[in-house]
Amino acid sequence: MQGIYISSWVQESMGWNQSPQHSERSQPRSIYINDPLKNNFCQNSISTAKYSMWSFLPRYLYLQFGKTANAFFLFITILQQIPDVSPTGKYTTLLPLMIILTISGIKEIIEDYKRHLANKIVNSQRTLVLRQNSWCAICWQEVSVGDIVKVYNDEFLPADMILISSSEPQSMCYIATANLDGETNLKIRQALPETAAMQTENQLLNLHGKIECEGPNRHFSSFVGTLYLSDRSPVPIGPDQVLLRGTQLRNTQWITGVVIYTGFETKLMQNSVKSPLKKSHVEKVTNLQILALFLFLLVMSMVSCVGAMYWNQMYNMDMWYMRKKGFNPHSFALDSLVFIILYHNLIPISLLVTLEIVKFTQAQFINWDEDMHFKESDIYAMARTSNLNEELGQVKYLFSDKTGTLTCNIMTFKKCTIAGIIYGDHSDNSEDYPKCSQTSPSYEFNDPALLENFEKGHPTEGYIKEFFTLLCVCHTVIPEREGNNINYQASSPDEAALVKGAKNLGFVLTTRTPYSVTIETMGESFTFEILNVLEFSSNRKRMSVIVRTPMGQLRLYCKGADTVIYERLSKNSEFVEETLSHLECFATNGLRTLCVAYTDLTEEEYQHWLQEYEKASTNLQDRIKKREECYNLIEKDFMLLGATAIEDRLQARVPETISTLLQANIRIWVLTGDKQETAINIAYSCKLISGNVPRIHMNATSLEATTEMIDQNCHELGCLLGKENDMALIIDGETLKYALDFDIQRKFLNLALSCRTVLCCRMSPLQKAEIVDLVKKHVQAITLAIGDGANDVSMIQTAHVGVGISGNEGMQATNSSDYAIAQFSYLEKLLLVHGAWNYFRVTKCILYCFYKNVVLYTIGLWFTFVNGFSGQILFERWCIGLYNVLFTSLPPLVLGVFERCCSESSLLKYPQLYTVSQNGETFNTKVFWIHCMCALFHSFILFWFPTKMMAHDVVLQHGYTTDYLFLGNFVYTYVVITVCLKAGLETMSWNNFSHLAIWGSMIIWLVFFSIYSSLWPTIHIAADMKGQASMTLICPYFWLGLFIVPVICLIPNVLWKSIKNTHNKSLLEEIRELESRKIPGTDVSQVFRKRATLGSFQFPSRHPCEVVLRNNSVDLNAPHGYAFSQTERSVVTQEELVRCYDTSAMESKTFRKPSSLAEGEDRRVSAAHVLR
Repeated sequence: MQGIYISSWVQESMGWNQSPQHSERSQPRSIYINDPLKNNFCQNSISTAKYSMWSFLPRYLYLQFGKTANAFFLFITILQQIPDVSPTGKYTTLLPLMIILTISGIKEIIEDYKRHLANKIVNSQRTLVLRQNSWCAICWQEVSVGDIVKVYNDEFLPADMILISSSEPQSMCYIATANLDGETNLKIRQALPETAAMQTENQLLNLHGKIECEGPNRHFSSFVGTLYLSDRSPVPIGPDQVLLRGTQLRNTQWITGVVIYTGFETKLMQNSVKSPLKKSHVEKVTNLQILALFLFLLVMSMVSCVGAMYWNQMYNMDMWYMRKKGFNPHSFALDSLVFIILYHNLIPISLLVTLEIVKFTQAQFINWDEDMHFKESDIYAMARTSNLNEELGQVKYLFSDKTGTLTCNIMTFKKCTIAGIIYGDHSDNSEDYPKCSQTSPSYEFNDPALLENFEKGHPTEGYIKEFFTLLCVCHTVIPEREGNNINYQASSPDEAALVKGAKNLGFVLTTRTPYSVTIETMGESFTFEILNVLEFSSNRKRMSVIVRTPMGQLRLYCKGADTVIYERLSKNSEFVEETLSHLECFATNGLRTLCVAYTDLTEEEYQHWLQEYEKASTNLQDRIKKREECYNLIEKDFMLLGATAIEDRLQARVPETISTLLQANIRIWVLTGDKQETAINIAYSCKLISGNVPRIHMNATSLEATTEMIDQNCHELGCLLGKENDMALIIDGETLKYALDFDIQRKFLNLALSCRTVLCCRMSPLQKAEIVDLVKKHVQAITLAIGDGANDVSMIQTAHVGVGISGNEGMQATNSSDYAIAQFSYLEKLLLVHGAWNYFRVTKCILYCFYKNVVLYTIGLWFTFVNGFSGQILFERWCIGLYNVLFTSLPPLVLGVFERCCSESSLLKYPQLYTVSQNGETFNTKVFWIHCMCALFHSFILFWFPTKMMAHDVVLQHGYTTDYLFLGNFVYTYVVITVCLKAGLETMSWNNFSHLAIWGSMIIWLVFFSIYSSLWPTIHIAADMKGQASMTLICPYFWLGLFIVPVICLIPNVLWKSIKNTHNKSLLEEIRELESRKIPGTDVSQVFRKRATLGSFQFPSRHPCEVVLRNNSVDLNAPHGYAFSQTERSVVTQEELVRCYDTSAMESKTFRKPSSLAEGEDRRVSAAHVLR
């Protein structure tokens, strides 16, 4: 066991085992309580970093030499070390390669250091552990299996543990699992009766025994274990006693538990995927072109070798002083190596270091962007990696979590309809809503008319009173007094919002006892006796309570979905049509609706029903089913009061952002662990679904049913399959398990791609990753996943680009992401502005680097035709070496850092521009080789024009004649001038840096040339260059060629660009032209209409094809907005829950955390600011 542990530790520290293998079955384990020496399991520290101290060098070198260019230059460096082979020296490639690897390594270290800091913040959080006979505050990373841990209210759990005891009645506790499954309602866990009384320090110290349980696995909802206590019988342990890492303790003062899984063995981390080494699409295309260029280099080398053979055979007899004994394969191979080394700079080694600098700078622009600075919590956007900057400009599919990403996870009582009258804030302007805040009230009810009608004797006064009385009585909310204030604790956020909303309107829930609730209305107290709680479930879609009113009347209050309430209404019920119309209005705005109704009961009717209920409650088979059937007997003849509308508050500008992204031709899929009804409501609220859009509901319990459903819908779509249609696909996790089966997953994907909106609900973290991976593998498009919880880590790591929301659900998603932002709305600028700019900048930088290298180094090929294919170089050695380092290094840097295809305002105003970068129009194989052919053409002119110009030689002053270096300096100067001017032609946004780079590069060469040619013999360097500048600069041919040669090279480029921008303008050029005119308020809609008419521009489909599907899985009805979050079928039933509490006898729940924990929280806050 010890050996396994050491091996695991080594793998973890080396970084090779960042995430565990997800085996369905693993070895059972025995955990000894209060006996740490017997427990040897993995550490509790979590790492999302790429490297550790030990793994950095091997993993970094593996990553770097996985790049085609680096591997190629390593090959050239090795060749250059062979004696008498390299015409360019031994170190001309080795030195730049070492510099590149060093700079890249420093950048990787800086980025990974930030990840380590973020991990340190998580691992350094403090918790209380029972050690050395007392409670000790230690860091999370020091928690071990078998430790007894104490967790306080609102704290996150540091590891997976078994609940021992809690502060609540019957040793219950509430936990928020949104971080794991995305559900907004709280879950209830309950300790075993055998340990429930163990609450004091001494009792816990005397707790001895062991837990035998299953090994680590990824299943959140299952657990099998047995507790063996000293001198007691074994006790089974199930999932109702398990508290998982990543969940948050809520509405509970404290709990104690024994740790069973730590670190990467926790269920949360078992659901993670191995952290991939991501490469951008542009980088992959570049690598392919480097391979193609390498083949071109080999062709050039072979041509030169064949030329050398031919030249030797032709002139062997005439030139006896160069005669060789004959051709042999060895000399051919040697010549091949010489020419490969001579031409190797066709592949620009400077590109790598240039891109590193460019991408690092682009990442800083993202980090410094004030428009993505969330001032409330002082959080800036953070580029956690710079390798994917250009990928942000090519996103086609966006996969988003719901809870905490699109929403604030705050429910607000927004509107209601009572007796056919709508009340509430009638403004739908989301800009007027308060921003997300944990302290925001759960009500935003703004309609004085309601209180006026209630207080001034309106005919509906009685309905209003009964409506809010129902909201105060029919629930499982627990009121808790803190001084003069009343706080409401509830497992259901919907119920909490309704009770708080009623309180704000004067109907206050003050006390709950096991058999009654007391409410205050307008200064009067009323006590309702709770007789029975008819529990909520997803099948019933309603909850009821039977009460005895203060007047002694038996009454049943019910709230639930309109579909189940309406079918139980009395014939005498009023306001039915009006309420239904209001429900449709609420649902269209994305509000969560509940119908409320009541019925009066007679004593005889109730007693008869009670007998049936008691029989059902004692039934040994199908007890739950029998109970629900019994509920149906009494839930009838309802009188409708109205309906409530709750807003699951969206983050700021979410609908506007989604609308903009859809216009940018980005398809948005929502992947959530929450319920279907909730996801549908949010889709309407976000405007992902609108109007009466057909909704395909896929809810199946077998592979056969799922296959049939998919085949039926695909068949009805016919020729529209694969095209975007105006419909929504809604599928749950159980059905998705079958839909992802290998045999039908492609059909499912085709169906999903045919829908404008896809909602996947009740998903596990791994299912989220599987959906992303399915699209990633089978659709040739860039994917982006965004989320804020630990359950989103897998899809964030699986997608091409992962974005984490710095939200309230911990830092796991942020730490695992490529980019971190504070609000979903910031995605708009991150993609449409930074993404588009970075794509244009990186691709132009790459194309220009290849262009300038092909221009200079193919001149070596032309020169071989006049030097007898001898391998002689035309230029001085250090001039060749400094070409990329000094003379032409600034233009690609400026293109990569400051180039702008369009202004920020235009990119945001016209999202359609994003399709230019999204479709890769400016960088692909065709564009790459057009630039290479252009470079080849320029190099031909740059060599042969000066060569022919000097064909009859030149006699200089003092009788000097010229040599090959004289010609080489001519050509070299023309090359520098031409490639710098070409950078000017490529520049779309001129600024001071552009002028400095282009004109400055020319001046730098001329100044260097003048100084370098006068160093000898003062400095013993460059003897061949002595006096070259003075000879060149006074030669009239040089100045004539300086004017003619670059102009001849660039005239075709200028003409082509002029013709293209005049007669065949792209959408981008049209917008740029409008920008240059600087006409305020210019209407560009005519531009889009014109281009659509000409067929030169395809609009992102804002009105996709309308289809009509007629099978049973399609819902064509208008939405009514029902959604309700409540714990169901828990270890503690809803009736048992309300019977547990007597708030009239409870003390205030105010308490203070230990000072050591409070100090730890302060340190985490300060560390977060340091990290930022």
